[in-house]
Amino acid sequence: MALRTPSSRLSKSLTASLPHGCSAVALRPPPPSTWHHHIPTRSLATVSPAPPVTQSSTSRLGPTAMVFMNMGGPSTLPEVGPFLSRLFADADLIPLGRLQSYLGPLISRRRTPKIQVQYAAIGGGSPIRKWSEHQAAEMCAILDVRHPESAPHKPYLAFRYADPLTEEMYTKLLEDGFGKQGRAVAFTQYPQYSCSTTGSSLNELWKWRVRLEGKEPENGGVQWSVIDRWGTHPGLVEAFAQNIEAQLATYPEEERKDVILIFSAHSLPMSVVNRGDTYPSEVAATVAAVLSRLQHRNPSRLSWQSQVGPSAWLGAQTADTVTSYVKKGHKNQILIPIAFTSDHIETLFELDQEVIHEARELGGHGVKRAESLNGSRVFIEALADVAGAHLRAGEACSSRQMGMRCQGCKSERCLEQKRFFVNTMRRRGGGDEEVVVR
Repeated sequence: MALRTPSSRLSKSLTASLPHGCSAVALRPPPPSTWHHHIPTRSLATVSPAPPVTQSSTSRLGPTAMVFMNMGGPSTLPEVGPFLSRLFADADLIPLGRLQSYLGPLISRRRTPKIQVQYAAIGGGSPIRKWSEHQAAEMCAILDVRHPESAPHKPYLAFRYADPLTEEMYTKLLEDGFGKQGRAVAFTQYPQYSCSTTGSSLNELWKWRVRLEGKEPENGGVQWSVIDRWGTHPGLVEAFAQNIEAQLATYPEEERKDVILIFSAHSLPMSVVNRGDTYPSEVAATVAAVLSRLQHRNPSRLSWQSQVGPSAWLGAQTADTVTSYVKKGHKNQILIPIAFTSDHIETLFELDQEVIHEARELGGHGVKRAESLNGSRVFIEALADVAGAHLRAGEACSSRQMGMRCQGCKSERCLEQKRFFVNTMRRRGGGDEEVVVR
Protein backbone atom coordinates (compact mmCIF):
# COMPACT_ATOMS: atom_id res chain seq x y z
CA MET A 1 0.00 0.00 0.00
CA ALA A 2 1.29 3.42 -0.79
CA LEU A 3 -1.17 5.74 0.78
CA ARG A 4 0.56 9.04 1.25
CA THR A 5 -1.60 11.56 3.07
CA PRO A 6 -1.20 14.13 5.76
CA SER A 7 -2.55 12.77 9.03
CA SER A 8 -5.34 15.30 9.08
CA ARG A 9 -6.92 14.36 5.77
CA LEU A 10 -7.90 11.49 3.56
CA SER A 11 -7.47 13.56 0.42
CA LYS A 12 -3.92 12.64 -0.57
CA SER A 13 -2.72 9.88 -2.83
CA LEU A 14 -3.54 6.23 -2.20
CA THR A 15 -1.27 3.87 -4.04
CA ALA A 16 -1.47 0.29 -4.83
CA SER A 17 0.62 -1.83 -2.52
CA LEU A 18 1.77 -1.58 1.19
CA PRO A 19 4.23 -1.60 1.75
CA HIS A 20 7.20 -15.92 10.97
CA GLY A 21 7.41 -23.78 16.14
CA CYS A 22 9.88 -23.57 14.29
CA SER A 23 13.63 -23.82 14.38
CA ALA A 24 15.69 -20.99 13.08
CA VAL A 25 16.98 -21.66 9.58
CA ALA A 26 20.57 -20.73 8.91
CA LEU A 27 20.31 -18.90 5.65
CA ARG A 28 23.71 -19.28 4.09
CA PRO A 29 24.52 -16.81 1.33
CA PRO A 30 25.58 -18.20 -2.02
CA PRO A 31 29.24 -17.68 -2.88
CA PRO A 32 29.91 -14.19 -4.25
CA SER A 33 30.81 -15.70 -7.60
CA THR A 34 27.30 -17.09 -7.97
CA TRP A 35 25.75 -13.69 -7.19
CA HIS A 36 26.99 -12.52 -10.58
CA HIS A 37 26.28 -15.75 -12.47
CA HIS A 38 23.74 -15.36 -15.25
CA ILE A 39 21.39 -18.08 -16.38
CA PRO A 40 19.11 -17.72 -19.39
CA THR A 41 16.22 -15.38 -18.60
CA ARG A 42 12.73 -16.73 -19.05
CA SER A 43 9.94 -14.70 -20.56
CA LEU A 44 7.72 -12.66 -18.29
CA ALA A 45 4.63 -14.62 -19.29
CA THR A 46 2.00 -15.49 -16.70
CA VAL A 47 3.19 -18.26 -14.40
CA SER A 48 1.49 -21.55 -15.21
CA PRO A 49 2.52 -24.65 -13.24
CA ALA A 50 4.07 -27.44 -15.30
CA PRO A 51 2.14 -30.68 -15.88
CA PRO A 52 2.22 -33.16 -12.98
CA VAL A 53 5.54 -34.98 -12.75
CA THR A 54 5.91 -38.54 -11.47
CA GLN A 55 8.28 -38.84 -8.54
CA SER A 56 11.54 -40.69 -9.08
CA SER A 57 14.60 -41.58 -7.01
CA THR A 58 16.14 -38.27 -8.06
CA SER A 59 13.06 -36.17 -7.34
CA ARG A 60 11.84 -38.14 -4.34
CA LEU A 61 10.39 -35.08 -2.56
CA GLY A 62 8.97 -33.24 -5.56
CA PRO A 63 7.15 -31.57 -7.06
CA THR A 64 7.21 -28.54 -4.77
CA ALA A 65 4.91 -25.52 -5.10
CA MET A 66 6.70 -22.25 -4.40
CA VAL A 67 4.00 -19.70 -3.56
CA PHE A 68 5.02 -16.04 -3.65
CA MET A 69 2.78 -14.02 -1.30
CA ASN A 70 2.48 -10.30 -1.82
CA MET A 71 -0.06 -7.50 -1.81
CA GLY A 72 -0.28 -7.27 -5.59
CA GLY A 73 -1.54 -4.36 -7.61
CA PRO A 74 -4.01 -3.61 -10.40
CA SER A 75 -2.54 -4.51 -13.78
CA THR A 76 -5.09 -2.35 -15.63
CA LEU A 77 -7.10 0.76 -14.80
CA PRO A 78 -10.45 -1.10 -14.47
CA GLU A 79 -8.87 -3.26 -11.75
CA VAL A 80 -8.14 -0.26 -9.51
CA GLY A 81 -11.63 -0.14 -7.96
CA PRO A 82 -11.79 -3.84 -6.93
CA PHE A 83 -8.21 -3.60 -5.67
CA LEU A 84 -9.01 -0.65 -3.41
CA SER A 85 -12.23 -2.26 -2.22
CA ARG A 86 -10.36 -5.38 -1.02
CA LEU A 87 -7.56 -3.28 0.45
CA PHE A 88 -9.80 -1.06 2.59
CA ALA A 89 -11.84 -4.07 3.71
CA ASP A 90 -8.76 -5.63 5.35
CA ALA A 91 -8.60 -4.66 9.01
CA ASP A 92 -5.13 -6.23 9.29
CA LEU A 93 -3.83 -3.64 6.84
CA ILE A 94 -5.97 -0.57 7.52
CA PRO A 95 -7.77 -0.88 10.85
CA LEU A 96 -10.93 1.23 10.76
CA GLY A 97 -12.62 -0.22 13.82
CA ARG A 98 -16.26 -1.24 14.04
CA LEU A 99 -17.12 0.88 11.01
CA GLN A 100 -14.73 -1.02 8.69
CA SER A 101 -17.55 -2.54 6.63
CA TYR A 102 -19.06 0.92 6.09
CA LEU A 103 -15.97 3.12 5.80
CA GLY A 104 -13.94 0.73 3.65
CA PRO A 105 -16.27 0.73 0.61
CA LEU A 106 -16.93 4.45 1.02
CA ILE A 107 -13.24 5.36 1.01
CA SER A 108 -12.41 3.02 -1.88
CA ARG A 109 -15.15 4.46 -4.09
CA ARG A 110 -14.02 8.02 -3.41
CA ARG A 111 -10.35 7.19 -3.99
CA THR A 112 -10.74 5.19 -7.21
CA PRO A 113 -10.79 8.06 -9.76
CA LYS A 114 -7.72 9.75 -8.28
CA ILE A 115 -5.78 6.50 -8.01
CA GLN A 116 -6.63 5.59 -11.58
CA VAL A 117 -4.97 8.83 -12.65
CA GLN A 118 -1.84 7.81 -10.73
CA TYR A 119 -1.73 4.38 -12.36
CA ALA A 120 -2.25 5.99 -15.76
CA ALA A 121 0.82 8.12 -15.03
CA ILE A 122 3.02 5.01 -14.57
CA GLY A 123 1.83 3.24 -17.68
CA GLY A 124 -1.71 2.12 -16.94
CA GLY A 125 -1.12 -0.45 -14.22
CA SER A 126 1.21 -1.90 -11.60
CA PRO A 127 4.26 -3.87 -12.79
CA ILE A 128 4.31 -5.96 -9.60
CA ARG A 129 2.74 -9.03 -11.24
CA LYS A 130 5.21 -8.97 -14.11
CA TRP A 131 8.19 -8.75 -11.77
CA SER A 132 6.79 -11.33 -9.33
CA GLU A 133 6.25 -13.83 -12.14
CA HIS A 134 9.77 -13.24 -13.42
CA GLN A 135 11.39 -13.54 -9.99
CA ALA A 136 9.43 -16.68 -9.07
CA ALA A 137 10.12 -18.43 -12.37
CA GLU A 138 13.84 -17.61 -12.30
CA MET A 139 14.15 -18.71 -8.67
CA CYS A 140 12.47 -22.05 -9.45
CA ALA A 141 14.84 -22.62 -12.38
CA ILE A 142 17.78 -22.24 -10.00
CA LEU A 143 16.17 -24.51 -7.40
CA ASP A 144 15.59 -27.24 -9.99
CA VAL A 145 19.35 -27.34 -10.62
CA ARG A 146 20.55 -27.00 -7.03
CA HIS A 147 17.87 -29.10 -5.32
CA PRO A 148 16.82 -31.88 -7.69
CA GLU A 149 15.47 -33.94 -4.78
CA SER A 150 12.51 -31.54 -4.41
CA ALA A 151 12.16 -30.70 -8.12
CA PRO A 152 10.30 -29.66 -10.11
CA HIS A 153 9.72 -26.40 -8.26
CA LYS A 154 6.53 -24.82 -9.58
CA PRO A 155 5.95 -21.05 -9.27
CA TYR A 156 2.62 -19.68 -8.04
CA LEU A 157 1.51 -16.19 -7.05
CA ALA A 158 -0.92 -15.43 -4.21
CA PHE A 159 -1.80 -11.74 -4.14
CA ARG A 160 -3.85 -10.35 -1.29
CA TYR A 161 -5.80 -7.65 -3.14
CA ALA A 162 -5.30 -8.23 -6.89
CA ASP A 163 -5.31 -11.09 -9.36
CA PRO A 164 -4.19 -13.78 -8.91
CA LEU A 165 -5.89 -13.76 -5.51
CA THR A 166 -5.12 -16.30 -2.80
CA GLU A 167 -8.28 -18.31 -3.48
CA GLU A 168 -7.41 -18.47 -7.19
CA MET A 169 -3.93 -19.76 -6.36
CA TYR A 170 -5.30 -22.34 -3.90
CA THR A 171 -7.85 -23.65 -6.39
CA LYS A 172 -5.11 -24.03 -9.00
CA LEU A 173 -2.91 -25.79 -6.45
CA LEU A 174 -5.63 -28.38 -5.83
CA GLU A 175 -6.26 -28.77 -9.56
CA ASP A 176 -2.56 -29.53 -9.99
CA GLY A 177 -2.75 -32.37 -7.47
CA PHE A 178 -1.09 -30.81 -4.43
CA GLY A 179 -4.16 -31.57 -2.29
CA LYS A 180 -2.95 -35.16 -1.85
CA GLN A 181 -0.15 -34.31 0.58
CA GLY A 182 1.79 -32.28 -1.98
CA ARG A 183 4.44 -29.94 -0.60
CA ALA A 184 3.94 -26.19 -0.83
CA VAL A 185 6.06 -23.34 0.54
CA ALA A 186 4.39 -20.02 1.38
CA PHE A 187 7.24 -17.60 0.63
CA THR A 188 6.48 -14.04 1.74
CA GLN A 189 7.79 -11.34 -0.54
CA TYR A 190 7.77 -8.86 2.33
CA PRO A 191 11.33 -9.40 3.65
CA GLN A 192 10.42 -7.79 6.99
CA TYR A 193 7.44 -9.29 8.82
CA SER A 194 4.37 -7.29 9.76
CA CYS A 195 0.96 -8.46 10.89
CA SER A 196 -0.40 -6.03 8.28
CA THR A 197 1.41 -7.67 5.36
CA THR A 198 2.76 -11.20 5.80
CA GLY A 199 0.36 -11.78 8.69
CA SER A 200 -2.61 -10.72 6.58
CA SER A 201 -1.52 -12.96 3.69
CA LEU A 202 -1.14 -15.95 6.02
CA ASN A 203 -4.56 -15.27 7.54
CA GLU A 204 -6.01 -15.33 4.03
CA LEU A 205 -4.13 -18.53 3.14
CA TRP A 206 -5.40 -20.21 6.32
CA LYS A 207 -8.96 -19.08 5.54
CA TRP A 208 -8.91 -20.67 2.10
CA ARG A 209 -7.24 -23.82 3.44
CA VAL A 210 -10.24 -24.31 5.74
CA ARG A 211 -12.81 -23.39 3.11
CA LEU A 212 -11.39 -25.53 0.30
CA GLU A 213 -9.85 -28.46 2.23
CA GLY A 214 -11.28 -28.35 5.72
CA LYS A 215 -9.28 -28.25 8.95
CA GLU A 216 -8.41 -31.98 8.74
CA PRO A 217 -8.59 -33.12 5.08
CA GLU A 218 -9.12 -36.88 4.66
CA ASN A 219 -6.40 -37.13 2.03
CA GLY A 220 -3.91 -35.10 4.07
CA GLY A 221 -4.31 -31.89 2.11
CA VAL A 222 -1.58 -29.53 0.97
CA GLN A 223 1.51 -29.84 3.19
CA TRP A 224 2.45 -26.25 3.95
CA SER A 225 5.61 -24.67 5.31
CA VAL A 226 6.36 -20.96 5.61
CA ILE A 227 9.25 -18.60 4.89
CA ASP A 228 8.06 -15.76 7.07
CA ARG A 229 10.94 -13.22 7.14
CA TRP A 230 14.39 -12.82 5.63
CA GLY A 231 15.26 -9.13 5.92
CA THR A 232 18.95 -9.56 6.80
CA HIS A 233 19.85 -12.30 4.33
CA PRO A 234 23.33 -11.51 2.90
CA GLY A 235 22.14 -11.80 -0.69
CA LEU A 236 19.28 -9.36 -0.13
CA VAL A 237 21.68 -6.95 1.59
CA GLU A 238 24.13 -7.28 -1.29
CA ALA A 239 21.44 -6.56 -3.87
CA PHE A 240 20.40 -3.37 -2.08
CA ALA A 241 24.04 -2.30 -1.60
CA GLN A 242 24.94 -2.79 -5.26
CA ASN A 243 22.00 -0.67 -6.41
CA ILE A 244 22.99 2.08 -3.98
CA GLU A 245 26.61 1.99 -5.14
CA ALA A 246 25.48 2.23 -8.76
CA GLN A 247 23.51 5.39 -8.00
CA LEU A 248 26.31 6.87 -5.89
CA ALA A 249 28.61 6.48 -8.90
CA THR A 250 26.48 9.03 -10.81
CA TYR A 251 27.60 11.87 -8.50
CA PRO A 252 30.91 13.70 -8.90
CA GLU A 253 33.56 11.85 -6.90
CA GLU A 254 34.21 14.80 -4.60
CA GLU A 255 30.51 14.91 -3.61
CA ARG A 256 29.80 11.19 -3.04
CA LYS A 257 30.71 10.92 0.64
CA ASP A 258 28.21 13.64 1.51
CA VAL A 259 25.22 12.14 -0.34
CA ILE A 260 22.51 11.31 2.22
CA LEU A 261 20.99 7.84 1.96
CA ILE A 262 17.26 8.02 2.70
CA PHE A 263 15.92 4.52 3.35
CA SER A 264 12.17 4.54 2.80
CA ALA A 265 9.72 1.86 3.98
CA HIS A 266 5.95 1.74 4.04
CA SER A 267 4.59 3.25 7.25
CA LEU A 268 2.24 1.58 9.75
CA PRO A 269 -0.56 3.00 11.91
CA MET A 270 0.77 3.64 15.41
CA SER A 271 -2.03 1.46 16.77
CA VAL A 272 -0.34 -1.49 15.02
CA VAL A 273 3.15 -0.43 16.17
CA ASN A 274 2.02 0.00 19.78
CA ARG A 275 0.44 -3.47 19.69
CA GLY A 276 3.96 -4.85 19.31
CA ASP A 277 4.38 -5.38 15.56
CA THR A 278 8.01 -6.32 14.78
CA TYR A 279 8.11 -4.54 11.42
CA PRO A 280 9.87 -1.30 12.52
CA SER A 281 12.72 -3.19 14.18
CA GLU A 282 13.07 -5.62 11.28
CA VAL A 283 13.24 -2.79 8.73
CA ALA A 284 15.86 -1.09 10.92
CA ALA A 285 17.84 -4.37 10.96
CA THR A 286 17.86 -4.45 7.15
CA VAL A 287 19.04 -0.84 7.03
CA ALA A 288 21.81 -1.56 9.55
CA ALA A 289 23.01 -4.56 7.53
CA VAL A 290 23.11 -2.56 4.29
CA LEU A 291 24.98 0.33 5.96
CA SER A 292 27.50 -2.15 7.38
CA ARG A 293 28.04 -3.63 3.91
CA LEU A 294 28.61 -0.05 2.63
CA GLN A 295 31.07 0.53 5.51
CA HIS A 296 29.00 3.48 6.78
CA ARG A 297 30.58 5.77 4.21
CA ASN A 298 27.53 8.03 3.90
CA PRO A 299 25.16 9.79 6.30
CA SER A 300 21.73 8.15 6.36
CA ARG A 301 18.21 8.24 7.74
CA LEU A 302 15.28 5.80 7.86
CA SER A 303 11.93 7.32 6.95
CA TRP A 304 8.40 6.07 6.32
CA GLN A 305 6.06 6.69 3.41
CA SER A 306 2.46 6.29 2.28
CA GLN A 307 0.44 7.02 5.40
CA VAL A 308 -3.31 7.47 4.92
CA GLY A 309 -6.14 8.72 7.05
CA PRO A 310 -6.45 10.90 10.12
CA SER A 311 -4.92 8.49 12.66
CA ALA A 312 -1.29 8.63 13.78
CA TRP A 313 1.23 6.75 11.63
CA LEU A 314 4.88 5.85 12.11
CA GLY A 315 7.20 8.70 11.07
CA ALA A 316 9.15 10.67 10.09
CA GLN A 317 7.52 10.75 6.68
CA THR A 318 9.77 10.34 3.63
CA ALA A 319 8.42 13.39 1.80
CA ASP A 320 8.97 15.62 4.84
CA THR A 321 12.42 14.16 5.45
CA VAL A 322 13.63 14.82 1.91
CA THR A 323 12.32 18.37 1.66
CA SER A 324 13.60 19.20 5.14
CA TYR A 325 17.15 18.23 4.19
CA VAL A 326 16.93 20.06 0.86
CA LYS A 327 15.93 23.23 2.72
CA LYS A 328 18.95 22.73 5.01
CA GLY A 329 21.25 22.69 2.02
CA HIS A 330 21.58 18.93 1.41
CA LYS A 331 20.91 18.85 -2.32
CA ASN A 332 22.23 15.31 -2.93
CA GLN A 333 20.12 12.45 -1.58
CA ILE A 334 19.40 8.89 -2.69
CA LEU A 335 16.03 7.34 -1.89
CA ILE A 336 16.20 3.58 -1.24
CA PRO A 337 12.91 1.60 -1.13
CA ILE A 338 14.15 -0.82 1.51
CA ALA A 339 10.98 -2.86 2.15
CA PHE A 340 9.90 -3.49 -1.46
CA THR A 341 11.13 -6.25 -3.78
CA SER A 342 10.08 -4.62 -7.06
CA ASP A 343 8.76 -1.43 -8.58
CA HIS A 344 5.14 -0.49 -8.06
CA ILE A 345 3.15 2.69 -7.52
CA GLU A 346 5.00 3.60 -4.30
CA THR A 347 8.27 3.83 -6.18
CA LEU A 348 7.20 4.87 -9.67
CA PHE A 349 4.64 7.47 -8.66
CA GLU A 350 4.98 8.42 -4.99
CA LEU A 351 8.78 8.58 -4.87
CA ASP A 352 9.63 9.40 -8.49
CA GLN A 353 6.80 11.73 -9.43
CA GLU A 354 5.87 13.29 -6.09
CA VAL A 355 8.75 13.25 -3.59
CA ILE A 356 11.62 13.77 -6.05
CA HIS A 357 9.65 16.28 -8.13
CA GLU A 358 8.87 18.35 -5.04
CA ALA A 359 12.50 18.19 -3.90
CA ARG A 360 13.78 19.42 -7.24
CA GLU A 361 11.33 22.30 -7.27
CA LEU A 362 13.02 23.38 -4.02
CA GLY A 363 16.47 23.15 -5.59
CA GLY A 364 17.32 19.57 -4.69
CA HIS A 365 18.47 18.60 -8.18
CA GLY A 366 20.72 15.88 -6.75
CA VAL A 367 17.83 13.93 -5.22
CA LYS A 368 17.62 10.55 -6.97
CA ARG A 369 16.33 7.02 -6.32
CA ALA A 370 18.24 3.74 -6.25
CA GLU A 371 16.98 1.14 -8.71
CA SER A 372 14.44 -1.31 -7.31
CA LEU A 373 15.40 -4.99 -7.03
CA ASN A 374 13.21 -6.08 -9.97
CA GLY A 375 15.29 -8.40 -12.19
CA SER A 376 18.54 -8.15 -10.21
CA ARG A 377 20.42 -11.46 -10.56
CA VAL A 378 21.91 -10.95 -7.11
CA PHE A 379 18.41 -10.65 -5.67
CA ILE A 380 17.07 -13.69 -7.53
CA GLU A 381 20.07 -15.72 -6.31
CA ALA A 382 19.20 -14.55 -2.80
CA LEU A 383 15.61 -15.77 -3.23
CA ALA A 384 16.92 -19.16 -4.32
CA ASP A 385 19.29 -19.34 -1.35
CA VAL A 386 16.54 -18.47 1.15
CA ALA A 387 14.21 -21.05 -0.39
CA GLY A 388 16.93 -23.70 -0.72
CA ALA A 389 17.94 -23.40 2.94
CA HIS A 390 14.29 -23.75 3.95
CA LEU A 391 13.80 -26.84 1.77
CA ARG A 392 16.95 -28.48 3.15
CA ALA A 393 15.99 -27.79 6.75
CA GLY A 394 12.55 -29.39 6.35
CA GLU A 395 11.06 -27.15 9.01
CA ALA A 396 7.57 -25.72 9.35
CA CYS A 397 8.67 -22.07 9.49
CA SER A 398 11.83 -20.16 8.77
CA SER A 399 12.03 -18.43 12.17
CA ARG A 400 11.01 -19.04 15.76
CA GLN A 401 9.17 -15.72 15.68
CA MET A 402 6.19 -17.41 14.03
CA GLY A 403 5.36 -19.05 17.35
CA MET A 404 4.79 -15.69 19.01
CA ARG A 405 2.01 -13.14 18.68
CA CYS A 406 2.32 -9.42 19.25
CA GLN A 407 2.14 -8.41 22.91
CA GLY A 408 -1.23 -6.73 22.45
CA CYS A 409 -2.70 -9.15 19.89
CA LYS A 410 -6.28 -10.22 20.58
CA SER A 411 -7.04 -11.70 17.15
CA GLU A 412 -8.39 -15.25 17.29
CA ARG A 413 -7.80 -15.56 13.54
CA CYS A 414 -4.11 -14.79 14.02
CA LEU A 415 -3.91 -17.37 16.84
CA GLU A 416 -5.52 -20.13 14.77
CA GLN A 417 -3.40 -19.33 11.72
CA LYS A 418 -0.16 -19.47 13.69
CA ARG A 419 -1.17 -22.69 15.44
CA PHE A 420 -1.74 -24.29 12.07
CA PHE A 421 1.47 -23.23 10.34
CA VAL A 422 3.90 -23.79 13.23
CA ASN A 423 2.56 -27.33 13.77
CA THR A 424 2.55 -28.55 10.17
CA MET A 425 5.65 -30.73 10.72
CA ARG A 426 4.10 -32.41 13.78
CA ARG A 427 0.97 -33.27 11.80
CA ARG A 428 3.00 -35.03 9.13
CA GLY A 429 5.18 -36.99 11.53
CA GLY A 430 8.01 -34.57 12.10
CA GLY A 431 7.48 -34.23 15.85
CA ASP A 432 5.30 -35.41 18.70
CA GLU A 433 4.75 -32.32 20.80
CA GLU A 434 2.51 -29.49 19.71
CA VAL A 435 4.19 -26.10 19.50
CA VAL A 436 2.36 -23.67 21.72
CA VAL A 437 1.67 -20.27 20.19
CA ARG A 438 2.19 -17.53 22.77
